[in-house]
Amino acid sequence: MTNSSSSSKKNGQDHPVEISGPIPKSQRIKMSKTEENTEKKILNKKLKDVEISVPIVYGNIAFWLGKKANEYQSHKWTVYVRGATNEDLGVVIKRAVFQLHSSFNNPTRVIEAPPFELSEAGWGEFEIAITLYFHSDVCDKPLNLYHHLKLYPEDESGSLSMKKPVVVESYDEIVFPEPSEGFLARIQSHPAVNLPRLPAGFTLPPPVPVEDTSKRKRGDTKDHPLSQWFMNFSEADELLQLAAARQQVQAHIAKLRRQISLIDGQNQQLKSPSDQ
Repeated sequence: MTNSSSSSKKNGQDHPVEISGPIPKSQRIKMSKTEENTEKKILNKKLKDVEISVPIVYGNIAFWLGKKANEYQSHKWTVYVRGATNEDLGVVIKRAVFQLHSSFNNPTRVIEAPPFELSEAGWGEFEIAITLYFHSDVCDKPLNLYHHLKLYPEDESGSLSMKKPVVVESYDEIVFPEPSEGFLARIQSHPAVNLPRLPAGFTLPPPVPVEDTSKRKRGDTKDHPLSQWFMNFSEADELLQLAAARQQVQAHIAKLRRQISLIDGQNQQLKSPSDQ
């Protein structure tokens, strides 16, 4: 297996994303499947010219411990991978492996079920490698992400607060090209997944019934204790921000036009006595 690295744009962080095998495309991390199991390939017919995307957010939230802080534990922090709209990623991700600094006990932490997160305490900032493994019908190649743990605010002059944490998050989309019909049938009604426009004449396979409805909610982070600090990366929120910015620009333009019109009127009044 060859590794390729590339930079992709992200909100909140501009570290390069290391990807095992896939090729990123402007905030979209494209995954591919190996051709080893031909029998499985026959059973799971691939959908040509179709892509399934899964928006994700990864990052950390860190709280200063205040009076409880000591030389070796000044902050309590949580690092995580979550759905961009806090949906359960367990439908696609099988497990996540977080590689911490070697000074931690058991620095390789394996999370076998959603939510894919871990909490620790410490005093230093360092890079955390995050490896995502997918279900067998999704992709057989892992995805490597890198996040720099942030404990202290960017503004060094700002005072530390126990009530307001430091939040650093990055947004990306994992893209699965040519998914199998079985994969599409399994996830077609799941809110964590963005379904594509299907080719003309193609009909969706019947959805796979969910055996345990509570299982889907297990990794839902909408009611997460830290959710109030999560950043909002939803398209609706971005559209609202763009609309508000457009209104501000239009109002500023209208104000400038009124000022120009007023100045022109004053100039005309100044010119009129001399013209007579």
